[in-house]
Amino acid sequence: MLMLPDTIRVAAAQYPIDAVATIAAWQDKIARWVAEGAATGADLLVFPEYAAIEQAHALGADVYGDLNATLEAVAGLAGERIQFHLELAKRHGVHILVGSGPLAREDGRYVNAAQLVTPAGAVGEQHKLILTPFERDWGMAAGREIVVFETSLGRMATTICYDSEFPYLARAMVSAGAELLLVPQCTERISGHHRVRTGALSRALENQIATVTSPTIGDALWSAAVDHNTGAAGIYVPAEHGVSDNGVLAEGRLNEPAWVTAVVDFRHLRQLRSGGEMRNYVDWLEQPGAMEAAGHAPTTVIDLR
Repeated sequence: MLMLPDTIRVAAAQYPIDAVATIAAWQDKIARWVAEGAATGADLLVFPEYAAIEQAHALGADVYGDLNATLEAVAGLAGERIQFHLELAKRHGVHILVGSGPLAREDGRYVNAAQLVTPAGAVGEQHKLILTPFERDWGMAAGREIVVFETSLGRMATTICYDSEFPYLARAMVSAGAELLLVPQCTERISGHHRVRTGALSRALENQIATVTSPTIGDALWSAAVDHNTGAAGIYVPAEHGVSDNGVLAEGRLNEPAWVTAVVDFRHLRQLRSGGEMRNYVDWLEQPGAMEAAGHAPTTVIDLR
C-alpha cells in the first residue's frame, strides 16, 4: 500500500512570457526554471495558465501576431511540450503542472488544457470548464469533465484561472478527495489577479484545503493572445489560529519572476475539519440546495501513481 506524505513542499511560478527566439531556447528556459524550482526542495511545481503561448514567438511573426495561427501552432506542439516536461519531472524527481495551452478537439475547436506530469511518467489532464469572455471571443471550447488526480503526493485537482471563482467546481473535486487545488492563472490587470486570488482564498476557506496560484507576468506586446500579464503567486489555507491568521502561507511580489514556495501540511488541514475554529467543510451541506447541486457534478478520479 502506498503511504502518502503528511506534508509536501509546493513551488508556484511567477512566470514571465518572454520573446523566445527558438523552441530550443524555450526548452532551455523551462529546464532552467524546473531546475531552480526543484532546488527549493519542492515536490510539486506549478506553472501558469497559457504559459505555453510563449512558444508562438519562436515560430515567427506570422504565427505570434495572429491569434488563430497562435492557437493552431501551440496546440500542434502539445505532445512535444508534455514529453519534455515528463523528462524534466523524471530528471528532478518532481511532479509538474505544465503551463496550460490550447489543445485541439476532434471537432477542430480548442480547449484550454493543463497537464499534471509525474516522475513515474504518468500524465493527467484538466480542461478549463468555464470560459472567460475573451476565450469565448477566441472561439475556444469549454471542458466537459471534472478531474481529480490520485498521485503519490495525495489527491489534487486543477481549477484553471476563472474556474477557481466558482465554488461548486472546487467542491466537486474536494468531495472526490482532493486536498490540494492548483490554480494556474493568466490575468491581464490587477483586478483580474485579485479575482483569482480571492477565489483561491475562498476555496481554501470553504473546503479547508490548500490552494496554489501561479500567474504569467510581464508584457508580451508581440503576442496576439497574452500581451499583458499581471499577478503574484500564492499558497493559501484556511484562516485559522495556528495555521495562518490571514490564510496566506506564502505570496510573491507582484510581477517579479520568482518561485514562491511553502510546505503544505495535509495532516493539520484534515484536523481542522473536525477540530478547527470553524467547520466549513462539514457545514457545507447546511446551505440550502447544496446537496442537490453536489449530485449534478460527477467527477473522474485518474490514478497517476
